[in-house]
Amino acid sequence: MNIQLVQQKFTICILFLITLLWVGMTFSAAAAEQILRKGNGPEPQSLDPHQSQGVSASNILRDLYEGLISEAPNGELIPGVAKRWQIDESGTHYTFYLREQAKWSNGDPVTAHDFVYSWRRIVNPQTGSAYAQTLAPILNANAIIQGEKDPTTLGVQALDDFTLAVKLQGPTPYFLGLLTHSTTYPLHAVTVKKYGNKFARAEHSVSNGAYQLTEWVVQSHIILKRNSRYWGDAKTRIHTVYYYPIEDQSTELKRYRAGEIDLTYGIPLNQYKWIKKHLAKEFHVAPYLGTYYYGFNLTKPPFKDNKKLRQALTMAIDREIIAEKVTGGGEIPAYGWVPPRVLNYQAQTFAWHKMDKTTRLAEARKLYHQAGYSKTNPLVVEVRYNTSENHKKIALAISSMWKKALGVRVKLLNEEWKVFLANRKQKLTQAFRSGWIADYNDAFSFAELLYSQHGINDTGYNNSDYDSLLKQSAIEKDPNKRRQLLEQAEQTMLADYPMMPVYFYVTKRLIKPYVRGYQGNIMDHHYTKNMHLAK
Repeated sequence: MNIQLVQQKFTICILFLITLLWVGMTFSAAAAEQILRKGNGPEPQSLDPHQSQGVSASNILRDLYEGLISEAPNGELIPGVAKRWQIDESGTHYTFYLREQAKWSNGDPVTAHDFVYSWRRIVNPQTGSAYAQTLAPILNANAIIQGEKDPTTLGVQALDDFTLAVKLQGPTPYFLGLLTHSTTYPLHAVTVKKYGNKFARAEHSVSNGAYQLTEWVVQSHIILKRNSRYWGDAKTRIHTVYYYPIEDQSTELKRYRAGEIDLTYGIPLNQYKWIKKHLAKEFHVAPYLGTYYYGFNLTKPPFKDNKKLRQALTMAIDREIIAEKVTGGGEIPAYGWVPPRVLNYQAQTFAWHKMDKTTRLAEARKLYHQAGYSKTNPLVVEVRYNTSENHKKIALAISSMWKKALGVRVKLLNEEWKVFLANRKQKLTQAFRSGWIADYNDAFSFAELLYSQHGINDTGYNNSDYDSLLKQSAIEKDPNKRRQLLEQAEQTMLADYPMMPVYFYVTKRLIKPYVRGYQGNIMDHHYTKNMHLAK
């Protein structure tokens, strides 16, 4: 055989093998690249859209389900299951036209009946949802929540399989934004009826979003796989999402640096300067509609019927030091409840917020003494916070300020997220840290939390004047008069001191440079379907 021919064949074989190897490696790399791994804070207590609480659960639910309205990466409202909608001249009648191609992960069509079933379920008192009040703008919702009317009287009706009619009790400017919240997602009625409160488990889960739940190992990970039946699946690029429950931010940072996580839930405050110096290109900061605060339990001593004590503690902390030295990430000191950037609203503040610090501390000490406490008879108080290095750092700073300014003795109690939520709900607290993130860009999203009947009013605040102002705002057609009612409500609440605002949030997280499609927005809502991983 010709030696030159043998060499040519050998060369061709080698090139062919190299090509096969290169193609195999390319496809393997592409497959690996489309697995997104997210740090996700506390372990969700539930993935039932009507029972879940907290940001970590909402992050997952946005991937699993889709409501009538969705959001673009920049936070703009866009069509979801509803391809279009109409609003009548009164602003109280909405008609939504659903996509005929929308499917559940088991192949069943998503219909208007699924929304009717879901919305009736959340307002039903038997469901016991802490978020039932979210649907308060809908006709008869409040009466149903209070057990005064049957859930079938809720102002929502399926005109046919793909047309949903909603009647509100009054014009509600934020209603479309409200429909991005997890409580308004549809539910697969057959699955819920068959498995009861176990329907949200991985082995039973049926969802209508871009992903479906395939595995949940408590305190380890939650896995979501791409839902091939989702109507927009052709544009979905990431096929697997890992959500890791990591409450300790230092641990999360270590896992991020080790390449185990692509996107973090937050950052440890004590590493802020190091991160800005060494990981500047991967560090993302954005404004956020949220308030970090401490709640006072008004249902029992020492805070029950003792407004002067609550005011003294509120005046005694130095928010500037907390924002600049403790958190140090661009947070805004909070002297009111509703943060800046809320649409059609003028943020309210405590009457004393412009006092110089010396005068403010003197007034705080005076109120503390009038409340019945002194250096010889100091307040001894429990402060609870959920497991987090950052929450601990803030709690230590606040307790130190209280002790230095007033002589208060603080006992810090660190609790796992589910236990923490349960104790707050049962009012087994004195003071506790908390944060409230807007469900939609409107002041009512903050105002409603302090409504006496709200399911997550963990302070137990109950003021009939405040409730009346909120009810009036809910039916007020004039946007300026509505704004004035909500501003008056905030002034009323702040004068009662049921809670102590500390700062307004910004989002701070690390994101690997190969993660594409992420965009900071004021709601901090991010859908995995909008992201992809570069090669």
